[in-house]
Amino acid sequence: MIIDLTMEIDERTPVFPGDPKPDIRQAATIEENGWNEKRLTFNSHFGTHIDAPFHMLPDGKKLTDFPPERFIGEAVVIDARGQDEIDSNLEAVKEGDIVFFFTGYSDNVSGDYFEGGPVITSATAGKLVEKKAKIVGLDSWTPDKAPYDVHKMLFRNDILIVENLVNLGRLIGRRFECFVLPLKIRDADGAPCRVIARL
Repeated sequence: MIIDLTMEIDERTPVFPGDPKPDIRQAATIEENGWNEKRLTFNSHFGTHIDAPFHMLPDGKKLTDFPPERFIGEAVVIDARGQDEIDSNLEAVKEGDIVFFFTGYSDNVSGDYFEGGPVITSATAGKLVEKKAKIVGLDSWTPDKAPYDVHKMLFRNDILIVENLVNLGRLIGRRFECFVLPLKIRDADGAPCRVIARL
């Protein structure tokens, strides 16, 4: 079974306050040009996307510094619903796992999407470092708020972060193979990605 964990991109996809809205328009049509083509304009941290350490660390790794196999692996979803501060039991996490937290937050995308949301505690981030997680993600726009200490803790340990996931509730309590495939952009601090679960 395949489950898509990726938020669909369109003009209504929420953007971080201050970022430009996505501009998705028809660049060519079959009637006028003989083919259909779209022009896409949006920032690298948009929709379901992955953060590289360079996003917040001046000397951090960029996405293309990681080998392709880093974006594929065994994964587990932790049920973190009802927790404003995610301090979850990580017994189900094995060393080197991809770890996603299901909070239910992305089920209610609205105009105030970027004003709230659960956060991962420093203690939980420390456990993820100990478990040598390769990727950490959640169904919200950020694992923490400014000054982004959790981001930086994970980044200093070369742990990638995925934000704005969907459909995680379908995977609670199940181990699965996960593919987190970002666009291959030179010197990228982050990029939109397609995230797929295979059971």
